[in-house]
Amino acid sequence: MKIISFNVNGIRAISQKTFFEDMLSVDADIICLQETKASVEQVLETLKPLKEYTIFANESVRKGYSGTAILTKKAPISVTFDMGLEEHDQEGRVTCLEFEDYFLITVYVPNSGSELLRLGYRQSWDADFLNYLKKLELKKPVVVCGDFNVAHREIDLARPKANYNKSAGFMQEEIDGMDAFHAVGLVDTFRTLNPEEVKYSWWSYRGGAREKNVGWRIDYFLVSEGFIPKVKSSFILNEVYGSDHCPVGIEL
Repeated sequence: MKIISFNVNGIRAISQKTFFEDMLSVDADIICLQETKASVEQVLETLKPLKEYTIFANESVRKGYSGTAILTKKAPISVTFDMGLEEHDQEGRVTCLEFEDYFLITVYVPNSGSELLRLGYRQSWDADFLNYLKKLELKKPVVVCGDFNVAHREIDLARPKANYNKSAGFMQEEIDGMDAFHAVGLVDTFRTLNPEEVKYSWWSYRGGAREKNVGWRIDYFLVSEGFIPKVKSSFILNEVYGSDHCPVGIEL
């Protein structure tokens, strides 16, 4: 079973590029998308060429913003959207599918913003999202993937010293949020299985960052600790273009 996660930075825009060929080539059983920037109807219409998949999409109240979706070849037991909290449920950031052995959640975690105006909100999001995951975990293990908008450790970004406590995505408050996930047994699959590997999943569009590989690893697969033995590999697909992110994935 191969699951990938991809922040597409606009599903309608990326569909005009090599997205369909790339997805056929990756040949995942489940594809989780973030930042679709489209309504549910637009997502379903755009993704029609991927006929093998059933699509579940979530949208933001604000048009052309945020949004998540999961495409699956395997039928889920149930599907839910959002966390059930009014303050967090306006932007289509959470989609959850229940399978026999686990819950699969895709998430697009709020960005603190270039002026850090949403850093406080981001902290409350992290706490509430963790609480949401732990409630699900009472029933069965969780596999949560997506754009967490934080580089967890210095190894996870090309220029840690220049960015620490200065840039959204590497503020101590955001790092603390990721620490909290780990503290209660949600394991970063990539770092667990590839402890020393330096690989990134997002690059700024400025200054040829991707060509120079001046990147950040901010896209993750976290799983319940007891589920780790089921994870055969965790990988980052740097060769897939079309977005400022690249896909990340796991094989079960």
